Amino acid sequence: MAPFKKVLIANRGEIALRILRACQAMNIRTVAVHSTVDRNLKHVGMADESVCIGPAAPGASYLNVPAIVAAMEGTDAEAVHPGYGFLAENADFAERIEESGFTFIGPRAETIRLMGDKVSAINAMRQAGVPCVPGSNGPLDGDERRSERLAAEIGYPVLIKAAAGGGGRGMRVVHEPESLIRSIDLTRQEAKTGFGDDTVYMEKYLTNPRHIEIQVLSDAHGNAVHLGERDCSMQRRHQKVIEEAPAPGITPEERARIGKICTDACQRIGYLGAGTFEFLYEKGEFYFIEMNTRIQVEHPVTECITGLDLIRAQILAAAGQPIPFTQDDVIINGHAIECRINAEDPERFIPQPGTVTGFHAPGGPGVRVDSHIYDGYSIPPNYDSMIGKLITHAESREAAIARMRVALDEMVLRGVVNNIPLHQRLLRDSGFLEGGTNIHYLEKLLKGG
Repeated sequence: MAPFKKVLIANRGEIALRILRACQAMNIRTVAVHSTVDRNLKHVGMADESVCIGPAAPGASYLNVPAIVAAMEGTDAEAVHPGYGFLAENADFAERIEESGFTFIGPRAETIRLMGDKVSAINAMRQAGVPCVPGSNGPLDGDERRSERLAAEIGYPVLIKAAAGGGGRGMRVVHEPESLIRSIDLTRQEAKTGFGDDTVYMEKYLTNPRHIEIQVLSDAHGNAVHLGERDCSMQRRHQKVIEEAPAPGITPEERARIGKICTDACQRIGYLGAGTFEFLYEKGEFYFIEMNTRIQVEHPVTECITGLDLIRAQILAAAGQPIPFTQDDVIINGHAIECRINAEDPERFIPQPGTVTGFHAPGGPGVRVDSHIYDGYSIPPNYDSMIGKLITHAESREAAIARMRVALDEMVLRGVVNNIPLHQRLLRDSGFLEGGTNIHYLEKLLKGG
């Protein structure tokens, strides 16, 4: 029996199509909400019902909470899946959904709120025994001498971060004491303007870190498992470009140790559903930076190496069902790599909306394409430039890379400028092939460094 009769998908693009497919496989009816420019999206045509919730601007449509709640009421949907981005980590939205008598497919509102503020998240993780980057352990106040003393104790360089920031925004590196106070003031101003909250904090700036994240899954019965780690170090301006699992060089012992720390933390904070603990990893040590209380863009690589359907797992957890397996049942099988395919200039990274005049998805053993585009699809300028994800899975990292090279060469995407050439370059780059590059590697490579 299906856990829900009808689920509303409060998102767009490839993740909305991914959710729809999971619901169809579970015999759950679907409602697709969409903006005026998205009426021709693939999942909108495939859903059992669709509702237009506003014009193209996200604030008037995909972020329009009253319109989404009204769509749920009008279609008798029982639950809503927010995907990632938009309202996925909006505690007020989750609360509104539950107060309206529906189910939010994700963590409880108080958990989203706790982990959404970087300061409260770090404090909660410290209390739960999760290793954190040395820092101010709380917000910075107007006491300049205190800030200077903290920076000296932590050791330069330090990072000033907005508590409400995310996606690489709201942070500034400070290399010397002379620029500390001005950097704090500037970050505070940017945080106020960009996030409506001028709270900032300080932490140690690691010079050679990798970005390693742990996928977790928890239910309402106190069970929590981890599904291994992903390496997301290949990024620019804090935006991920290539992700892979498992992470090169991470030993089974390290995986078990940090995984156990994360699942213990999930049980301590009463986490529900799928989530990701993000860490900076340097010299064998993990340092917690944030928790994403939603499905990740890069979830397919974890699905490939574990054989699990994470969207299905989210839906079952939200319906109150226990996880049907234990940690010992989670087996890491082979290696998976994901390339984010964006409609953007591969050198300047400027979005390039337009009409797809030709599209051919690659195939073959171990090749997966998650994309909503098709011949004739018009990419609007109103949203993120990511138009798909190309994933390969094989018995080893070398074999997964070889499959990705073939898949990238086979992929046809005409009519819009895209970043396939960048991926083709990276899949032949000696640093990437060696594995274990840090989070600064790609930007230095692109600058000729």
